Amino acid sequence: MQGSETGTGAHERGVRARPVKPEADGDGCTTPDEHLMRVGYALDEDDSCIADARRHAAAFLDRASAEQHLSVSARAKDLTALVVSELVTNTRKYAPGPVMLELRITARAVDVTVWDSDPTMPAARAADPNRIGQHGLEIVKAVAEEFAVQRATVGKRITARIPLADGPGRDF
Repeated sequence: MQGSETGTGAHERGVRARPVKPEADGDGCTTPDEHLMRVGYALDEDDSCIADARRHAAAFLDRASAEQHLSVSARAKDLTALVVSELVTNTRKYAPGPVMLELRITARAVDVTVWDSDPTMPAARAADPNRIGQHGLEIVKAVAEEFAVQRATVGKRITARIPLADGPGRDF
């Protein structure tokens, strides 16, 4: 098995699922930002984990769409794959050691979180049309609705939020 999976939705691999509490305020309904499903993956420590991470993300969105009856646009699927690819690629390039991918979904967005053990905080570089490569963080920040970098006890967590629906002002 490539990597390992934990969290809600993990049942098809025989890993015990931990349900996410669906009720935000006791009325039996969820709020738009309440996580409906979450899953985590410990990725292998080689470059094959990048493609594995994209496959995990696609399967997670498909499962969330089917199980939670969420509408996930083709654009959201493409941007999620792009963000996962860029963030995991960066961890493989700059942070030796283990990599964790966590995916969480609400009624309106998917949160992509990548953890690595390197404490160095990433920074987008100044725009330079002549620079070849090293545009990944710029791209992620441009397509994400929200973007955050947090120090962890060991290393850091980078989270990008991608809206599930297409909407006005989302021309990228």
